[in-house]
Amino acid sequence: MAENADEGVLRSKRSATRYQILVGIAERQPAVSQREIADDIGITAQAVSDYLQGLIEEGYVRSPGRGRYEVTKEGVDWLIGRTDELREFVAHVSEDVIGQVEIETAIATAGVAEGDAVSLSMRDGVLRATPGTAGSTTAVAVTDAEAGADVGVTDFEGVLDYDLGRVTAVSIPRVQDGGSRAVASETIREHGADCDLVATAGTEALVAARAADLAPGVRFGTPEAVSEAAVRGLDVLLLAVADELSTHLDRLREHNVNYEVVDVAE
Repeated sequence: MAENADEGVLRSKRSATRYQILVGIAERQPAVSQREIADDIGITAQAVSDYLQGLIEEGYVRSPGRGRYEVTKEGVDWLIGRTDELREFVAHVSEDVIGQVEIETAIATAGVAEGDAVSLSMRDGVLRATPGTAGSTTAVAVTDAEAGADVGVTDFEGVLDYDLGRVTAVSIPRVQDGGSRAVASETIREHGADCDLVATAGTEALVAARAADLAPGVRFGTPEAVSEAAVRGLDVLLLAVADELSTHLDRLREHNVNYEVVDVAE
């Protein structure tokens, strides 16, 4: 069965192997030893031959003669796309995962001294550190802190137990299409009553929130801010001008955040 050419390198072992074989060909072309490639990536020479046949059929490799292989322009484009994907993933791991694993910041619920064991919890979208190990997730304080102050924590154990938030998204027309006057304030107000945070993106959205007697907690709601709030357990009402809403929804899907788009047209 032919593999989906758009499948990411990290999605399957087969896709990763294809990537490695293409790199091996590009390094050695035009005289390519299937045995050398097999030894490099830890598979049999027969497996390399089978993969090569598939790559040739899909137009990623051409064979001008026996034992001679070259990566085509289509193959180079595929490699570039997959390499960009890997680069983004490595940056994510380095910056967003490893960079935050070492030390995280919490608010101390009581006095904490450096070296104290603390229990972690998530409340109102903020990590809290409570002295002791009674919670499901524990850590060690790396700074002193009074109650209500920020405290650094590390050496995490356990799983932080809290529910992810969800986003209720409302499209607000641009002013030339009616703006805030084209939406029902009462309906917006009702949705706002069920949310922890109101975020607006665009002037029309801000006016619509105020018309519904809602005070936005985030006036300049970027896709990153709205997604982060939901990931931290907050239910968010997002009012966004029509041409910005799709960008927000793309971000929510990327981060597996539950959302609902509601119609509040007047």
